[in-house]
Amino acid sequence: MTNKRRIGVYVCHCGGNISDHVDVKDVARTLAGEADVEVARTHLFACSDASQQEMIDEIKDRKLDGLVIASCSPKLHTFTFRAMAQRAGLNPYQYVHVNLREQCSWVHGGDKAAATAKGINIVRAGVAKCALTHPLTPLRIETQPRVLVVGAGVAGMRAAIALAEMGLSVFVIERENEPGGWTSQVGWMGPDHQHGPEVVAKLLKEVKNHENVVLYTNAELTAKSGHIGDFTVTIRLCGEKDLTLNVGAIVVATGFTPYEPRDGEYGWGLPGVVTLKEFRQLLEEGDGPLTYRGVPVRDVGFIYCVGSRQTESEDCPEPNTHCSRFCCMATAFSGSLLHEHEKKFGRTINQYHLYRDVRTYGRLETVYAKARADGALFLRWDPSDPPRVEQRNGRLAVKVKDTLLGDEELEIGADLVVLATGMVPRKNGALDDVLKIPKSKDGFYNEIHIKLRPVETAIDGVCIAGTSQGPKNLAESVASSLAAVARTGALLKKGYVDLEPLVAKIDTSKCVWCNECLKACPYGAIERVLYGDKEVATVIESSCKGEGACVPICPQDAIVIEGYRDDQIVAMIDASLKETVPA
Repeated sequence: MTNKRRIGVYVCHCGGNISDHVDVKDVARTLAGEADVEVARTHLFACSDASQQEMIDEIKDRKLDGLVIASCSPKLHTFTFRAMAQRAGLNPYQYVHVNLREQCSWVHGGDKAAATAKGINIVRAGVAKCALTHPLTPLRIETQPRVLVVGAGVAGMRAAIALAEMGLSVFVIERENEPGGWTSQVGWMGPDHQHGPEVVAKLLKEVKNHENVVLYTNAELTAKSGHIGDFTVTIRLCGEKDLTLNVGAIVVATGFTPYEPRDGEYGWGLPGVVTLKEFRQLLEEGDGPLTYRGVPVRDVGFIYCVGSRQTESEDCPEPNTHCSRFCCMATAFSGSLLHEHEKKFGRTINQYHLYRDVRTYGRLETVYAKARADGALFLRWDPSDPPRVEQRNGRLAVKVKDTLLGDEELEIGADLVVLATGMVPRKNGALDDVLKIPKSKDGFYNEIHIKLRPVETAIDGVCIAGTSQGPKNLAESVASSLAAVARTGALLKKGYVDLEPLVAKIDTSKCVWCNECLKACPYGAIERVLYGDKEVATVIESSCKGEGACVPICPQDAIVIEGYRDDQIVAMIDASLKETVPA
């Protein structure tokens, strides 16, 4: 007979997100009568400071030895409530989180009685699991004060400099011949009128002069082993020589690839149809009035959203549905640069900006306003009827229906048509195989949580920065790189890291080493060892993520995941099937 537990159950209203669809008071009232439940209450916002303090006081006063919180997704507040439990003197791994919002309220909004009944069942299952918890201790390992930064664009170099200033040793690898990435090629940038090559040159000088930074170009990451705080990585230099480094963390800032239009897309392939990057290079390189192939340019048409916000069609079977964020500002800024150019050389150039939506958010709105003041004419088109570009009489003709003029169709003669191409994920197949960072639906590297853990990945010790994570302008790229620096610096400067104890455990009395668990583990967290007179599997706890792929594959039923043991899962199933007697 086990001793009765003293579990506290706290059900959150979530400001109506839950309580509008689930009778949270009924859930708490029902659970209050369950075995092992000492107290059951509701809170308007369980995550608020006031509610947390009330729970801390009750945990102490009533000597609770278990905690169940039924609220929103555990992705949001698992660490919040673990920290709260710890402040109350309760082992944080004796707290169980029940997702009453996403898994109940939000999916059963039309039937409050049924949603409430389900809510009671899943909270009851959480109590059953909590009753079988026991105190766990995180695994503490020492960290190496060195960082590998993958990518030497502005985000990567800025991260390297900031990490070096913290006193950490930094290795930066860049697979191209020269650092700088996109910024080194774009010339003047808005809204602050910075010159891209100058920005890159300044950062590169700091990188090369800093004693804590080593830069390798023509270098690629080809192998990684180890775990957070202590990775062994292999770098291939110039495609032939391998270099082995020991680092505590990795920051990935591999950048993006500009969208390449399809043949015929907005006239792509016709003489005079260029990308925004090519247009900017024309402005930069010319030492006189703007010409294209020796012909003076009098009319320029800009087409926005090329390669972004696409919809699936026969011509576009794999659309880029995301917004590339920087394109509107960069194109509007290009309009002002064109205006400066025409003033400088005394030749009028008409410019037409054909946009779907203008997204110059925040203070970038001033860039759009200035372009209009400088003479740019903005025409709005509908995505169901995009602009059509044709060649006629030695010039280009752009046909577009302006939705601001009642869908009146206009034909614009142009010497240049500039396509504002967006960002697409960089193809990093070999790197993806090494790092195994999950990707978003748009194909960029994915963070754990966009608000709470915005630069961390599912691979502990590996952070992402800049446009490897998704479309950003330069300021946003630098901000994300500094966020990665803050997270990485906090990890390594402390000198140690505490890892989750919710990992696989192997019963050596059952294990006969069949190798199936190692084949199933995506992290290589299992190895073969000699135990007495037989070979068995053992878990490398620092590498294990507790995902459980090894559990069902074991023919001897010798593996469990701590925190999700078989007895806990069975107890949860039994509890959730218990019939609730109406009050």
